[in-house]
Amino acid sequence: MISPTIYRPWIAGPALMALALLPTFANACSTCGCSLNSDWSSQGYATSTGLHLSLREDYFDQSQLIRGTSTVSRSAFQYPTDSEVQRKTLNRNTLLGADYNFSRYWGLSLQLPYTNRHHETIAGGDTDVSTSNAHGIGDLRVLARYQGLSDDAGIGLQFGLKLPSGRFKQDFDAGPQAGQLLDRGLQLGTGTTDALVGIYKFGYLSPSVGYFGQAMAQIALDARDHFRPGNSLNINFGLRYLDAGRFTPQLQLNLHSEQRESGNLADRPNSGATLAYLSPGIGVKITKRLDAFAFVQLPVYQRVNGLQLEPRRLWSVGAQYRL
Repeated sequence: MISPTIYRPWIAGPALMALALLPTFANACSTCGCSLNSDWSSQGYATSTGLHLSLREDYFDQSQLIRGTSTVSRSAFQYPTDSEVQRKTLNRNTLLGADYNFSRYWGLSLQLPYTNRHHETIAGGDTDVSTSNAHGIGDLRVLARYQGLSDDAGIGLQFGLKLPSGRFKQDFDAGPQAGQLLDRGLQLGTGTTDALVGIYKFGYLSPSVGYFGQAMAQIALDARDHFRPGNSLNINFGLRYLDAGRFTPQLQLNLHSEQRESGNLADRPNSGATLAYLSPGIGVKITKRLDAFAFVQLPVYQRVNGLQLEPRRLWSVGAQYRL
């Protein structure tokens, strides 16, 4: 990452801000925070013109069953039940990014996720577990940015689209539900085109401490095959210490609120949530062109609609190479 020994307001500030800017990848019935940011351009690592490539890996095990704000024990259920009781969802996600800066103020980024997801559940009326294994690309995100609202580029806007490039016809692989369509919220993609709109502000508490504040909304522009995902909002705050050599300790607060999904194929009663994560992490400058980070997200507040799965923690590592 950028060396904190040189105080550059137009670089270090965006670097802190951006790690919380990426919209979440949310699952109906299993809403996940995943609000840690990997938008390297808005961190200030892509202020020079040219191409920047990034790679991020996320791992989280959604094994905690929650109703409202309370954890629910699976021993409380006697099968068969009238409604679905999910067992676990294991996620291993890769995010590939390409960013091009046309100038200090204008840029464009592409973000393509690859998902590896194992899901286990007991459907209403069943007594045995049904499983699915989804592998493939998700929905492509195209984001433009403008940082010309202030002379120091400390205020920025982002706007773009999430495109329906991910499959949404995945079936259960095994168990009583084998061959039946998986819940849309657990598919690789939503099948819809969504608008992405964000704003951020960054600055400094001192030459050694940077701060940021950011908000981004994701709004579904259409429905697809009787399904419309819920609109969502991310609000993020963070601090980073800029005077620790090649290492940069960081702390974020990631807030995510999502509305219920809708449509005949939606699981409306068990979708939508409000989540908050405290996310400590560290960045490191490996070479002149290669930067990396590692974070853990720890839930501090979880309120879900209906009965949903949530993770106890989320792990993220990432790197960026500047050509």
